[in-house]
Amino acid sequence: MIEFEHVSKQYSQDAYALKDVSLSIGAGELIFLAGPSGAGKSTLLKMIAGIEKPTSGQVKVNGQDISKLKSSSLPYLRRKLGLILQDQKLLTDRHVLANVMLPIIVTGASQAEAETRARIALEKVGLPDKAYSMPLALSGGEQQRVAIARAIVNRPQIILADEPTAFLDRDNANKVLGALKAFQSAGVTCIISSHDEQFLDQASRVIYLSQGKIVDTWKSSLAA
Repeated sequence: MIEFEHVSKQYSQDAYALKDVSLSIGAGELIFLAGPSGAGKSTLLKMIAGIEKPTSGQVKVNGQDISKLKSSSLPYLRRKLGLILQDQKLLTDRHVLANVMLPIIVTGASQAEAETRARIALEKVGLPDKAYSMPLALSGGEQQRVAIARAIVNRPQIILADEPTAFLDRDNANKVLGALKAFQSAGVTCIISSHDEQFLDQASRVIYLSQGKIVDTWKSSLAA
């Protein structure tokens, strides 16, 4: 489903975010990207979403070299992706349900369809009772689960999550990870960057990066 072929991202002569990265990720895998801050995890996720383009090499999603896609084609690619960023970027001037409906509304769906699917998404992350709450009234863990609901409301094939449990307490972090694992169990490919090594044994595979390079990869006990 996802292939990196000798991918590098260079910002200056001596500054590489990624350096000669090759990897293959199959449909339905739960992948953890591990490594210290600045290792290249976020850049790798942004490459898959077409937010960053490689300096050299190829990034393919479903067989498409996304670096060759026109800007007008990127929104269609991203409809197949669920993006969960460290900064949830929830709209604070509208309630939770409206935030989750937004990705469907922009595709031209009716208000009724958008509301139905948004409510289903909130149910899946355990927040059906927060539909009319304002984002700033929620805890950090609840806001992150709203972000997950918004990411999956378009029924993506791939979920990309950048440090989704950062700054959360253990209970909320477990709830967020549990929601992501539930989608992976339903066949969605999930790629999660995390510095929290307590979660690594939950993955089907762990890819460890350091200084922009893959330095180790292993299957966890889940895949044993």
